[in-house]
Amino acid sequence: MKSLFITSFIFLTFSLSAQDNQQRLSGKIVGHVKNYSTKEAVISATVVIQGTTIGAATDIDGNFVISGVPIGTYNVRASGLGFQPMVKTDVVVSVGKPADVHFELMESTVELEGVTVTTEYFQKSPDAPISVQVLGAEEIRRLPGGLEDVLRAVSILPGVAQVENGRNDLIVRGGAPSENLFVIDNIEVANINHFGTQGAGGGPLSFVNLDFVNETTFKSGGFGAKYGDKLSSVLTIDLKDGREDRFGGKATISASQFGLNLEGPVNEHGSYLFSARRSYLDFIFKAAGFGFVPEYWDFLGKVNYNLTPKDQLRFLGIVALDNVKLFNDTENKRYTNSRILSSNQDQFVGGASWRHLLDHGFSTVTLSQTYYGFRYQQNDSLLNPLFRSNSDEYETTLRGDVVYQLGKETEFSFGALGKFVSFTSNIILPSFWTNFGQNLSVNAVLDTTAIKSAGYLQVSQQFFHNLRATLGGRFDYFNLIKNTVTFSPRFSLAYAATPLLTISGSIGKYHQAPSYIWLVANTANHNLNYVTVDQYVFGIEYLLQSDVKISIETYRKNYSDYPASTVRPYLVLANTGGFGGSQEGYASFGLDPLASAGSGASRGIEIFLQKKLSEVPCYGLLSITYNESKFKALDGVERSFTYDQRWIVNIGGGYILNELWEFSSKFRFATGRPYTPYNADGTQNIAAFNTSRIGANHSLDLRVDRRWNFEQWNLITYIDVQNIYNRKALNAPVFDVRTKEIKQPAGGIALLPSIGISAEF
Repeated sequence: MKSLFITSFIFLTFSLSAQDNQQRLSGKIVGHVKNYSTKEAVISATVVIQGTTIGAATDIDGNFVISGVPIGTYNVRASGLGFQPMVKTDVVVSVGKPADVHFELMESTVELEGVTVTTEYFQKSPDAPISVQVLGAEEIRRLPGGLEDVLRAVSILPGVAQVENGRNDLIVRGGAPSENLFVIDNIEVANINHFGTQGAGGGPLSFVNLDFVNETTFKSGGFGAKYGDKLSSVLTIDLKDGREDRFGGKATISASQFGLNLEGPVNEHGSYLFSARRSYLDFIFKAAGFGFVPEYWDFLGKVNYNLTPKDQLRFLGIVALDNVKLFNDTENKRYTNSRILSSNQDQFVGGASWRHLLDHGFSTVTLSQTYYGFRYQQNDSLLNPLFRSNSDEYETTLRGDVVYQLGKETEFSFGALGKFVSFTSNIILPSFWTNFGQNLSVNAVLDTTAIKSAGYLQVSQQFFHNLRATLGGRFDYFNLIKNTVTFSPRFSLAYAATPLLTISGSIGKYHQAPSYIWLVANTANHNLNYVTVDQYVFGIEYLLQSDVKISIETYRKNYSDYPASTVRPYLVLANTGGFGGSQEGYASFGLDPLASAGSGASRGIEIFLQKKLSEVPCYGLLSITYNESKFKALDGVERSFTYDQRWIVNIGGGYILNELWEFSSKFRFATGRPYTPYNADGTQNIAAFNTSRIGANHSLDLRVDRRWNFEQWNLITYIDVQNIYNRKALNAPVFDVRTKEIKQPAGGIALLPSIGISAEF
């Protein structure tokens, strides 16, 4: 604590003594305005900085430049004849690089003189009328305790629970960690985390560089037919293009890593960006005397090139390299490491995308390749091998999508994809007894290929100017399972009862293929079916004022055909994930013979209040979630979902004092999730599976940001204090085989101050 006060004193002293020439410095805002449905340029649109007379009009290509803007944080409004106006918040103007702002305006279906548009801060696309939240990069960056991570920002939204402190596994409306889809620039990615869990997803930190994120869209339910093979949520990440005026970059040292960004133009037709980052957690862990040391690198590169005014090419490549070092020089370290399923991983995401503008729409063709290499190992305290697994997963995907506007009231979309899968694995599990008394043994070399494909069609129609209906359907094919073809119909309605009140609902069927590792670990598992969930969502949204909304949503999810173990009759694979390993009997790998006999249900209600940054220089949100989830395995007993957290409350917000200073805070409260208690001898009873709960967890994080602007570059610094009242997170008890005692494990992160520094040029 003393070091925290010393650090803060130095930080504030330096800030107050710096030579502030901020008032005479200025930057510029650049960007473009396009039609949301057709991606065509909106000519002569008006772009204005709210609260000022500073603005510009778009040119024939839809581009605009606003020069001479005093440094600071602004809201920018775009409007055009026949379009709904739109406001982009959190536009930071600095001298280091132009603020890049892009608008996609929706066409107005009705023009009435004297009607004030009140939805400029909160707009929804026709295919996502419910359960959707959009976060800009600046909203994610400044989140206290968020480590500038897109998934940690999503975790404070309604309906989202966490597996445990320090991990990014998303539990969305009672769904398992494996039920979430990630899409980066139209490329579907199974997981976007370092040190992920095979077959379940998640991990401690995202490998997507936030500096290159334009905005994220999180759909926690009711998503359209374009997305499939996942049951619970879709997170789409829209990456920025590189700057087009000149070469530039950014060097950063943050709470967990350091890195370098570079970007610039590719002649007059395109741009590029590149980043390289490395963690320094290994230095911290070594200094603290930990027996295990994680380290990682990640690299991101993107090039966009305009072939013609109607044709654009984009190339994307992301590489993540993860490594865990184990130090077993003492007996205590050997015992601690024996509880860890360590993993060295190599991950790659790459692809090329071609977008072509049609007369009343656009088409996109994307060819992509993803690769995940998992190298798992776990030893006992005598360094004898408990588990080994080396797996390589390749997916090569070709997909095409078309969006066509038949009129202002009608939007038509369709698409198809084909995916070639290559999977190899070598799994060694000598005789292993679970805590529940089952014996597992695997020694197999596996090599298989598979084909996945899908096609979808969707129509969105506006009726009576205030009612929009969306109807769609999707076919999926997978040749490694019993029933190779499935159909998923979906329907949603959004009714604007008044200009301030919207009532929405959706109903749909969603399917997800079992994880590859589940299918190949045991040949009997090829008899599995698609996992199915019938989902019902109803919501009401009310605009208290233009920059403040409140929404209430309720949902019901009915699961069927979930893989369940035939040798562990209490186990359904929805209850797997997290760090995994011997503590869960390697359940997330699906090594058991499985049957599509599991079922479950999740229901809940969410309240969400959000204020966007506006002329009132503060922002904030309040999310309250109640959820109840239960599953049945082969024994037919209904048990609480392993990650069932009944109540979750998030409160976050901040205040921008001026162009130099910003203050923010975040508070999170969550009731405890279930666990299975231990007997005195270290065994566990099936009858007691998930019958106990850990205590509630809560924490408060604070953050202070300070900016400096110089003649040619700018500096961003912050102090971020996680868990400021020093309360360690509660986790499920563990059994210590050395002392034969049941112990509360060491909690996660206690009080953790960190400083971040970014120099942008």
